Amino acid sequence: MMKPSEQPEYDEADLEVKPPKTKAAGVTAVAVSMKRGIERMGLKRTGETLLELNKVHGYDCMSCAWPDPDPGERHPAEFCENGAKAVADEATRDRVTPEFFAQHSVEELAGHSDLWLNQQGRITHPMIKRAGSSHYEPIGWQEAYALIAVELNSLDSPDEAIFYTSGRASNEAAFAYQLFARAFGTNNLPDCSNMCHESTSVALAESIGIGKASVVLDDVHKAELIVLQGHNPGTNHPRMLTHLEDAKKAGAKILSINPLREAGLLHFQNPQTPAGVLGRGTDITDFHLQIKPRGDLALMQAIGSLLVEWDALDHDFIGTYTQGFDEWRDHVTQVDWAVVEESTGLTRAEITRAAEMFRASKATVFCWAMGLTQHRNSVAIIKEICNVAFAQGNIGKPGAGLLPLRGHSNVQGDRTMGIWERPPQAFLDSIRDEFGFEPPREHGHDTVDSIRAMRDGKAHFFMGLGGNFVDATPDSRITAAAMQKTRLSVQVSTKLNRSHLVTGETALILPTRGRTEKDVQASGEQFITVEDTECAVHASRGPLEPASPHLESETAIVTQIAHATLGDRYGIDWIGMRDDYTKVRHHISKVVPGCEGYEVNVRRPGGFILPHPPRDSRTFETDTGLANFEVSPIEMLDVPEGHVVLQTLRSHDQFNTTIYGLSDRYRGIEGGRRVVFMHRDDIAALGYDNGSHVDIVSKWDDDDTVRYATDFRLVEYDVPRGTAAAYYPETNPLVPLDSTARKSNCPTSKSIVVRFEPAGTVRDTHLGGHQKEVGWDWTHKSEPQPHYLS
Repeated sequence: MMKPSEQPEYDEADLEVKPPKTKAAGVTAVAVSMKRGIERMGLKRTGETLLELNKVHGYDCMSCAWPDPDPGERHPAEFCENGAKAVADEATRDRVTPEFFAQHSVEELAGHSDLWLNQQGRITHPMIKRAGSSHYEPIGWQEAYALIAVELNSLDSPDEAIFYTSGRASNEAAFAYQLFARAFGTNNLPDCSNMCHESTSVALAESIGIGKASVVLDDVHKAELIVLQGHNPGTNHPRMLTHLEDAKKAGAKILSINPLREAGLLHFQNPQTPAGVLGRGTDITDFHLQIKPRGDLALMQAIGSLLVEWDALDHDFIGTYTQGFDEWRDHVTQVDWAVVEESTGLTRAEITRAAEMFRASKATVFCWAMGLTQHRNSVAIIKEICNVAFAQGNIGKPGAGLLPLRGHSNVQGDRTMGIWERPPQAFLDSIRDEFGFEPPREHGHDTVDSIRAMRDGKAHFFMGLGGNFVDATPDSRITAAAMQKTRLSVQVSTKLNRSHLVTGETALILPTRGRTEKDVQASGEQFITVEDTECAVHASRGPLEPASPHLESETAIVTQIAHATLGDRYGIDWIGMRDDYTKVRHHISKVVPGCEGYEVNVRRPGGFILPHPPRDSRTFETDTGLANFEVSPIEMLDVPEGHVVLQTLRSHDQFNTTIYGLSDRYRGIEGGRRVVFMHRDDIAALGYDNGSHVDIVSKWDDDDTVRYATDFRLVEYDVPRGTAAAYYPETNPLVPLDSTARKSNCPTSKSIVVRFEPAGTVRDTHLGGHQKEVGWDWTHKSEPQPHYLS
């Protein structure tokens, strides 16, 4: 195995474009999983980790939040290819040591790609970049905690601190983290939900009274119709394909709605069945609608209008459990089909065929993800899905319901534990009653507002509990400039990423144990808990020894920072919670709704499912006490001539901002990432050829900032006319900070209006021949500004 510093950088000139695949998984997925595991972990370690993954007494995958089957129904290999990649990535034998940081300056590291940074391995020691220094150097844990405490206690207001959370954090760490922030005096608790499913949380809370899925896994198996809308199961939650296959065998129909005809939407070759290995596998989609981005609101209203016309409605459900139906009915019956066809890119005949599938179904499950949540009108889109579900009574009965697909393993659990800048007053009351202090009541900063606060000099401290904030957020140059204005930035991390290189005046890296690793504290070996996308909470226990004896767990890091900062304020026993996670779970049972008896329930095989009133009893804890129909106008996105609508997406070889490799084999992209998928007629109409290299410039009229990403290759692909797609985080610089969804403030990463210029044009015009971007062009503080251009 190569030493970390010998890992090669990739060259986009090596990029190959091949025909896209029409089948997902199969033997190739097994081969890739094993190859990555053995390369990164070795044969023995691969077996030790993968055989414990998603098992009852094993550990939970750090990748997607797809639920596990009941304890007696799990496969010997209860994981997917991307789950195996995530494990290999965390359990790698490569190490980033103090010697590595001594050899490489921050400026040098910043010139490397995200792939190269990630491949260097696990960080072994706490590190500090002191003010004015060019390198990180080791620091002791107690010194690091004391440094954080001094900085926090020197702030003029607790609201000058930002406490960010990634979806990887456990329930125990998340609960302790939000408790610390509120005991310190702020609700500034942004998290990755703010950038992905916040539109879902807002829409569902207003429509059904709870921002979570109303189905369990058994409902997927019993559904007559499953709608897959705005997501790609083959890459983002591949274990879902097994359960879609089971549903198909039981007679379900599947309608897929997505701008790209993804392999995972079309066909599945289950590597755990003879038919998947030797036979032809299973066709997933019965009918596919290749919709334009943001067209889902018009589509669902058109389907609703046809259901009303045909009287394919559940009048008993509507009359008993809903309000607002008459206004909605009157609205959709007046739908303008010309507007619908222009907005969706679909024909009336295609939409009618889809509506007939709804009419034929007595039990429908609606699934969606970020393809719907990252638009200006995302909250309205999701409410329209709710409207169609209400119209046919598809909530609170077997085989039916709403299933938002969370993309990170415990992002939903973190929110349940109180990671939220807008917590319910009842939750704050419970904190007060349990801990004896009055928590702050005013709303804090979400992710976008946190960037604004740092940019404007209103926040001086940033802490990230996991994640890669600088790469993950919109408007990358503005975010970088904002982060560099802080006095201290703290990253709790397992591996090297861009956020360690774009820092505050002083920066700390606090290396933590991962899901794959044992967690032993003063009271003995611990376990953690997580919540999946269907509200199931269960335990997780890592099998491996930690990557370094100098690592601390997330819970231990959070509680010790809290102890150093707050001391014995309010009498909270931070050290006791560090030493024994049972004490954390005892507090959870007293504070978090639905978690009574938490310690007992999570120790059961498979854990327990949190209560969900709409699912359990058709009870809707909304402002009206009923499920709310809501009328939303169809809005057209203004796309000037010479522009297209760009959506950002993942490669098959990444998880969020973590780049595992350069093989997006389902889409036929090998050896590179800077590509733009476009319809061949659009490429020609704009005066380019397939394979042309271009710079991308986004259009945003609300300010004078020039947002750009350089040197992308145009690739002919089957996407709707007038649209394009490209990978993030490379395209995050194109997303304007202020372009967000109404109500949820979620960045509009799926509907960016862009134009193209020949490669080098933007760089020569605006950067004076600046070097080629790596990921996005990072400008060191000592180099000429600007981070963004006005």
